Amino acid sequence: MSFKLTSTYQPTGDQPEAIRQLVKSIGKGEQSQVLLGVTGSGKTFTVANVIQEVQRPVLVLTHNKTLTAQLYGEFKEFFPDNAVEYFVSYYDYYQPEAYLSVSDTFIEKDLSINEEVDKLRLRATSSLLSGRRDIIVVASVSCIYGMGNPEDYKAGIIRIQTGEKISRNSFLYRLVESLYSRTEGQLARANFRVKGDTVDIHLPYVDYGYRVTFYGDEIEEIDIIDVHTGQRQEPLKHAAIFPANLYVAPRDRLKFIIRDIEDELFRQEEYFTRERKYLESKRIHERTHFDLEMIRELGYCSGVENYSRFFDGREPGTRPFCLLDYFPDDYLMIVDESHVTLPQVRGMWGGDRARKLNLVNYGFRLPSAIDNRPLNFDEFTGLINQVIYVSATPADYELEQTGGVLVEQIVRPTGLLDPPIEIRPSLNQIDDLLDEVNERVKSNERVLVTTLTKRMAEELSKYFIKLNVKCKYIHSEVETMERVEILRI
Repeated sequence: MSFKLTSTYQPTGDQPEAIRQLVKSIGKGEQSQVLLGVTGSGKTFTVANVIQEVQRPVLVLTHNKTLTAQLYGEFKEFFPDNAVEYFVSYYDYYQPEAYLSVSDTFIEKDLSINEEVDKLRLRATSSLLSGRRDIIVVASVSCIYGMGNPEDYKAGIIRIQTGEKISRNSFLYRLVESLYSRTEGQLARANFRVKGDTVDIHLPYVDYGYRVTFYGDEIEEIDIIDVHTGQRQEPLKHAAIFPANLYVAPRDRLKFIIRDIEDELFRQEEYFTRERKYLESKRIHERTHFDLEMIRELGYCSGVENYSRFFDGREPGTRPFCLLDYFPDDYLMIVDESHVTLPQVRGMWGGDRARKLNLVNYGFRLPSAIDNRPLNFDEFTGLINQVIYVSATPADYELEQTGGVLVEQIVRPTGLLDPPIEIRPSLNQIDDLLDEVNERVKSNERVLVTTLTKRMAEELSKYFIKLNVKCKYIHSEVETMERVEILRI
């Protein structure tokens, strides 16, 4: 299927020329381009037109979840008939494990996973491996963090069709290998339920499930079902069931993975004993053996990502797989607000490494845990095919990549000029702000107020609500999906 842009308006202002230049340079094979567009000049609409022209899978990279949600909503409106996916960190709250040697304090990993975001992440990867070309993934910089091997994930896809010869038990075994769990009660995400010759599966990446009906050792029917009511919605001839987790280790490799982990554990224990670090030696022995028992029984454990190098079959020091590995070779990357996004990409590797080294040195993790990490900047740039850096203020790096050549988008489609900036005294500033808000309310418009701290945002919001002003605060502690709802109010 091809990208089909749906919009009630046409490119105007500087947009037509910007689109023409960008598409022409992509066609000529230019690796890097800069789109310099002032605020309000319609850069997203320009990019949407470029996507329709080039007809390639696209990764839109942003620097925070809120901007990701905003762009995801815009691209969904522009391409309602195509696959527009959302990929951000699935943690509403995340405290990574860490060790503070100064106070001898170990901080356990603490997290809260947002199941809706996890579903959207799985949907993005399943769409990428489905073979579709009309796909846009809007992602935060978390997409450069380690993920499972795409080849193992692809091998874990279960493809079935009516009339296929396969026993029910063999099919159930394949579901378990793809990390689905059997249940006798209410179907939950990534669960399946068996009743006689019928298997109901709750797919973790969409809002529906499959019902597979057997007749002996043959698949008789495949239906899409409502996972809450169990009602059939649509019959299918073919179906693909994608793995329930991004870390999929084939069972036939599991014994070799466990053996390699045990070998590294033996070497690390020997090292600690040689250095007379007996506490660290005992600590790493107990923690690793507990994890190995879990892996033997369940195929995974808490913190299984720390053993990702063994599951992926990578050599020590080699980069992890990430979302970029799931894209075809000719994909197009759009780096939004590149002057902020690229420095974030640069900084992720160093901070993660410093924390992991401390854990390794004091026996909380094996050295291989260091290889579960985000990409460093050189690795990231090495995975770029063609890229458009989008910014109102591109930094030196982006300009260096294009030799100072850029595509300008200065004239807005509306013809409006930049608004004047006023600096007012802080005296009576809340009353002054309220007057300005009331003026905008009369025109049925919205107001964005920025504050110095989260607390100030919350208190100002409470004060305005008391005055019957429709108001919401938003900051980093607001849950991911709730931010999207606030922005749409």
